[in-house]
Amino acid sequence: MTAAARDVWASGDLYEPYVGRWSRLVAREFVEWLGIPAGGRWLDVGCGTGALLGEVLARANPALAVGVDRSAGYVAHARRRLHVARSAFAVADATALPLATAAVDVAVCALVLNFVRSPVAMLAEMRRATVAGGIVAVYVWDYAQDMQLMRRFWDAAVELDPAAAELDEARRFPMCQPEPLAELCEQAGLAVVDVRAIDVPTVFRDFDDYWTPFLGGQGPAPGYCMSLSEERRVALREHIRARLPFEPDGSIHLIARAWAAKAAVT
Repeated sequence: MTAAARDVWASGDLYEPYVGRWSRLVAREFVEWLGIPAGGRWLDVGCGTGALLGEVLARANPALAVGVDRSAGYVAHARRRLHVARSAFAVADATALPLATAAVDVAVCALVLNFVRSPVAMLAEMRRATVAGGIVAVYVWDYAQDMQLMRRFWDAAVELDPAAAELDEARRFPMCQPEPLAELCEQAGLAVVDVRAIDVPTVFRDFDDYWTPFLGGQGPAPGYCMSLSEERRVALREHIRARLPFEPDGSIHLIARAWAAKAAVT
């Protein structure tokens, strides 16, 4: 199975305990950082289960918040969660958005840019849909270092199975670092305003709270996990358990870092 074939994103109920709950924490800081005035028209490309769009609705007081995702399952989940008059949803590809040119004031994307075939084409399409003077902003996980729940998983997996290195998001997605992220925005015709790290705590109540989401098969690491035989999966589980930093009460305190880029439409 190819690396891309393991990138399954379909079930909102399985995505939430894996990274949805942590993405929501990042989204909160991201929306505050953007500082968009109330009454703006927002577009969330690759809206998934609505983690970012929910924070937009709660904190930015938008006139309109549109969520687009290629997964009908995720769109249905987001629509159920965020069924308010100011929200709208569509199933569509990120490089062919169902919006008119200059239809929104700000276009955002959370944790999706590295999974599309052409990140530059996606950013250019977000730029097209945004008014001149508007903002296009994205964030991606810091796979190489401080998205620690994934980093701990892959470091342990590669120790047991060196071939797993080819599936590690850090290796697959070198663009998920500040300089490459800014360069992609510039290639799409955007004027980069700022790139920053957003760190949030990821506190797991116990090992099961950390491990069980990997059994959902949503995303590269869970996809790899569920491709293993039961024997190899148990070996990986125990290998990870032995390397995690447990608190006296059995909880596990890690951090999740995202790199965020903000650019202007000129």
